Amino acid sequence: MTRLKERYTTEIISALMERCGYKNIMQVPRLEKIVLNIGMGEAVQNAKALEAAERDLVAISGQHPVITKAKKSIAHLD
Repeated sequence: MTRLKERYTTEIISALMERCGYKNIMQVPRLEKIVLNIGMGEAVQNAKALEAAERDLVAISGQHPVITKAKKSIAHLD
């Protein structure tokens, strides 16, 4: 995420200050956490879909995702 942070500090902060009229750098909103999430209902029948989704997340974020399977299905709850 260093590329994103570097771009944020060099380009985005100055653009936000100009666009929104912030007078101080501390007034500009900051990114604290970025979370990527994929719901894979079809992974129950197809294990290859889970691997494909994992490759997609690696390509997007550059980090290996933590795969967490649901303990309980919420599809039937109202």
